[in-house]
Amino acid sequence: MELRLFVFHHAGGSHLMYRDWPARFPSGWDVRTPDVPGRGPLDDRRPLADVGAVVDHFVAELGDQLTGNFALFGHSMGGVVAYELTRRLLAEGRTPPVWLGLSARGATHIDDATHRHLLSDAALRRAVAALGGTPQAVLDAPDLWGLFEPTIRADLRLGETWSPAPTALPATVPVSAFGGKYDETVPPEQLDGWSTLAERFLGLHLFDGGHFYFRDDPTELIEQITKDAGRALAIAKAAAAVPR
Repeated sequence: MELRLFVFHHAGGSHLMYRDWPARFPSGWDVRTPDVPGRGPLDDRRPLADVGAVVDHFVAELGDQLTGNFALFGHSMGGVVAYELTRRLLAEGRTPPVWLGLSARGATHIDDATHRHLLSDAALRRAVAALGGTPQAVLDAPDLWGLFEPTIRADLRLGETWSPAPTALPATVPVSAFGGKYDETVPPEQLDGWSTLAERFLGLHLFDGGHFYFRDDPTELIEQITKDAGRALAIAKAAAAVPR
């Protein structure tokens, strides 16, 4: 295995949006799409309401998968998870990822005025519909919405009450940022801040579209992830080969 890549999903989502991604990456990559607890009616685990609990979950669940050459990519809420998981691994003196990709998630705290997790049921449904990541069938059917709404609200609370640590990630973790050119929820200027929280910033990559700019066709995004993560992997291999 050349690289193990973990893809963390957005608020209210699951691995299902990313289920065809593994086959699109190089054959030597092991691409995994873990779920945060509480995904839909078949997952009886309660949604987690804070980032620390989610990181605790993944540290325990992924265990020794977080060793060797691995990378993390997260979209929206998944970006928060990937970033905080990286910080936890560094704080505990464990192997950090060779690359961190952050998509549609700004590097600053979200202002209280945008807190969708506090909206009424009807207003929340409209806000979620505007984001474009939730199947219309879930939004239109009261019974389905009732099943998914607690998870969506908990996930949004997780992301909207989080703010990044003020200290930069060390140069051992190259970081790339991704986003939609027309994303009204996380506009491109909010993504620029990652350059100040990463000692080795590989750039901001913008694509046509909104918050879920890759939903119809993730080809360009996957190609860029492959390029950036591959570049970071080469850097890590070169560093490991230097005699100490």
